[in-house]
Amino acid sequence: MKRTVSIVGAGRVGRTLGRRLHDLGWHIGAVVTRSGAKSRDAVRVIGDGTPMRLGGSGGLHFRERRTASIPDLALDIDQVFAADVIFFTTADDILPSLARAFAKLAGEKSRGKIVLHTSATLDRVALAPFARYGAAVGSMHPMQAFGGSVMPNLKNVIFAVEGDPQAVRMAESIAKSLGGIPVPIATRDKALYHAAAVIAAGSLYATIEAGLHLLERAGFTRKRAGQTLFPLIRQIFDNIERIGPRAAWTGPLSRGDYEIVARHARALRTGVPEIRKAYAALAMLAASIVSGDPYQVKKRTAQALDV
Repeated sequence: MKRTVSIVGAGRVGRTLGRRLHDLGWHIGAVVTRSGAKSRDAVRVIGDGTPMRLGGSGGLHFRERRTASIPDLALDIDQVFAADVIFFTTADDILPSLARAFAKLAGEKSRGKIVLHTSATLDRVALAPFARYGAAVGSMHPMQAFGGSVMPNLKNVIFAVEGDPQAVRMAESIAKSLGGIPVPIATRDKALYHAAAVIAAGSLYATIEAGLHLLERAGFTRKRAGQTLFPLIRQIFDNIERIGPRAAWTGPLSRGDYEIVARHARALRTGVPEIRKAYAALAMLAASIVSGDPYQVKKRTAQALDV
């Protein structure tokens, strides 16, 4: 039987999930955003759904601590909860208050429904107001980047799932249907799970931009700087995926060439101070967790960096 999903907060994640589920034959119910224009645009991208906006003529107004109250939620709650599954794909900081407001409006309409959110750090507790009315609640986070205008492919993407048993079963079924790989995670470990993604992948935006900046300081054009670094980065990722970061590790520290590290440190004394600090911190991190002799490598690295 065809299932129906409503989506609250149809930004990049909500649009992607909605579009992929629609392609799989799901019926899209309410698509709720802060404004009518954004909701209509989300429905257009998804290919199905009923556009719905939060609030009155001015949309949802976030006051102190970005909380939402019942008067703000002027929408057809019956249509939202006519769906089998309700996805909350909103920002973390408004999710708990928004869930409280929606649950108070929906009341017994929540009973028997499955309510999921896609936060990487919050767990089922954020949706506890729905559970008190008899809904099964949980979270389902795809470990994928949703930046830019390209809708990502979710095939082979890890989905961290947790929550009530019925919610977990639904989340796992949805993840598998999308071509993803569901992985159960303890609620207490979600912050560690997300921190791993941020330090391993999210930090690349800043470190790569720093590399481009340094090449531009050396006289490269922006285009030439990209042509210099991007093939190198791709090769490193290929090597890491094939044999692991420790076996693939290369560069002056991996060779014990501390004079080059010292030369880098001297060159970075001018310019953006945060780049110099980041270089030093990353060098010490590599010495600590990638090298085979952390004590000795950390000692020699610190001397080279003069820290």
